[in-house]
Amino acid sequence: MNWKEIYESRKCSADEAVKLIKSGDTVVLAHAVAEPVAVVDAMVANKHLYKDITVSHMVTLGRGEYSKPENSDVFRYEGWFTSPSTRKSIAEGHGDFIPVFFHEVPKYLRQDIIHVDVTMVTVSAPDEHGYCNVGVSCDYTMQAIKSARAVIAEVNDQVPVVFGDTFVHVSEIDAFVENSHPLFESKPAKIGPVEEAIGKNCASLIEDGATLQLGIGAIPDAVLAQLGEKKHLGIHSEMIADGVVDLFEKGAIDCSQKGMDNGKMVVTFLMGTKKLYDFCDKNPMVELRPVDYVNHPEVIAKLNNLVCINACVQVDFMGQIVSDSIGTKQISGVGGQVDFVRGAAMSHDGKGIAIIAMPSVTVMKDGTKVSKVVPYIDHGAAVTTSRNDADYIVTEYGIARMKGANLKDRARQLINIAHPDFREELKAQFKERFNADF
Repeated sequence: MNWKEIYESRKCSADEAVKLIKSGDTVVLAHAVAEPVAVVDAMVANKHLYKDITVSHMVTLGRGEYSKPENSDVFRYEGWFTSPSTRKSIAEGHGDFIPVFFHEVPKYLRQDIIHVDVTMVTVSAPDEHGYCNVGVSCDYTMQAIKSARAVIAEVNDQVPVVFGDTFVHVSEIDAFVENSHPLFESKPAKIGPVEEAIGKNCASLIEDGATLQLGIGAIPDAVLAQLGEKKHLGIHSEMIADGVVDLFEKGAIDCSQKGMDNGKMVVTFLMGTKKLYDFCDKNPMVELRPVDYVNHPEVIAKLNNLVCINACVQVDFMGQIVSDSIGTKQISGVGGQVDFVRGAAMSHDGKGIAIIAMPSVTVMKDGTKVSKVVPYIDHGAAVTTSRNDADYIVTEYGIARMKGANLKDRARQLINIAHPDFREELKAQFKERFNADF
């Protein structure tokens, strides 16, 4: 059969496609924007067909109905990163969390350390050669396609065709469900005075010709907003959002001095608005590569003048960084933070730096402020980035350098960039903690 015959013979409804799932299977969902929402909904709607189904993935932007208690008789959520729709199941005990470094996930799938029977993914319509494109999510998604017994693809003609390790021939997919709809959009966050100040502090550490890794949200956007006058910036990042497009259009990004993959923005997944997806569509400057390339510390270390910027929940006096839990509550995952922190530390040119950027306080729902600089991390919290890995900590009040600083000096620097409302209390806790004057 030619590819068109293969495609036509495997087209079906979502309800028909999910019959490929068998009791006892582990179903891996493609990452973030690539999750095939209609197929996932069909799986939950047809739960009477199964027993003992495990659903695994990193970020989900869907409803996560399989993780709800009313579906726990059939489905068990086992995440490598949690999202608002799934994290409650872990706290309630009918879901689980697997700590992973993002760059290791494809290896775990290849080696069956993390098992996969069925992969569900969103792809573009096939091209004239019979190849679909994963478009918004290469990361672990491509390896899940290769490792699965069965692959169910939601075919959406609004998925961008992005170059890189992104093409899948129709013969590698077992069921096609056509479903044209707009992709999930993550709108740019509002940048307030706090974020603007953090952005300026981070930008002061970024030189012309730097290679950047950034995440999503107000702080990364605030950093990008301060870089419009920079020259020859490069992108090698776990993900990009709309702010990168704005900076490229200002002429600040040309990826000419990265030292490898010159002239290319190399990322592993996309999460922004249609503006980003349209920019990346058939753009020779953008390449999606697997996360075991993009996030591997040995690859990151080969980049010139790398600056990675990530966020956290709290930092203690020793420089221990908590980013994925609040006490015992799992709120996200390690993701690529440590991958890039360690890659920057290994930098071949000695210029790599790792920034953890955060507002000095968390504002609770009732308006109460809680300091993010603390003498001790919360009971039960997991350390995401160790004190040995910590480099720069940035708040709206300044910059603290952890590398080479002893514990007392670390604490002093951190207190100086804490919110003024908490500094006297923190100084008293410093004296108690170290038996020394501030």
